[in-house]
Amino acid sequence: MPNDFNQPVIDEFRANRGRMSGYFEGARLLLLTTTGARTGTPHTTPVGYLPDGDRVLVIASAAGSDRHPDWFHNLAAHPQVTVESGVFTYEARAEVLTGEERDQLFARAVEADPGWATYQEKTDRVIPVVALHSLAQGGPGTINATSFGEAIKVVHDAFRHELSLIRAEFTTGPNPTTLGAQLRVNCLTFCQGLHNHHTGEDTVLFPLITERHPGAAPALTRLREEHERIAELVEELRETLATTGEPAVVRAEVERLTAALEAHLTYEEEELIPLFDAAG
Repeated sequence: MPNDFNQPVIDEFRANRGRMSGYFEGARLLLLTTTGARTGTPHTTPVGYLPDGDRVLVIASAAGSDRHPDWFHNLAAHPQVTVESGVFTYEARAEVLTGEERDQLFARAVEADPGWATYQEKTDRVIPVVALHSLAQGGPGTINATSFGEAIKVVHDAFRHELSLIRAEFTTGPNPTTLGAQLRVNCLTFCQGLHNHHTGEDTVLFPLITERHPGAAPALTRLREEHERIAELVEELRETLATTGEPAVVRAEVERLTAALEAHLTYEEEELIPLFDAAG
């Protein structure tokens, strides 16, 4: 993408913490900052990505051009990159995948979006698949918020957004009668991220609130109980993903999780954000 196209996308992405309008509305997009292979200067590029457990995948399609995109040449020369997800910013190590692993992951991407196959058909080069491994220690990275209260809302909205994308993929995928491999991975990645978030709240955030705001104990008790219920729903979703290929069955589990999670997130925001806002 040329720079005169990139900058408005970058500006909107940062201003809205990853939420996009227009052409990129509903897309999984991140900002990738690489170090110039020849110049040594930083370059930021919006790229689409695929969830893949504790890493994310980006594909150097360049819309089927016969030349790799500049950002790929940059990270091949300097594998440490910066990733902005909209909510978090973190350093990552870029790994160019090869052989069978690259082929399997590219096939999974094509299953989710046939447009990747169209790009490959336009060029003789093998379109690279790159895994980005977070180097953040003890968490998902630096949160893009200026207060604890804002951080809660930002993270919650990210979960809401990802769930909305997953729900939409059940009806907009290339083959709505089967459960594609990438959609399974999207669900499992979401489940793991939610588990990590609630574990962090139970072990770090809630004890801190208990110490500073003893009167919040009843609300924290309820939130911990809701964490347990949501964990049960997450496990049921995992089991369903492992045992059925029926999208309607999995979507029903996703809807159950969505309803419980939305009620939980709303209650948590109502109870906790005022505590942090009052503390300044």
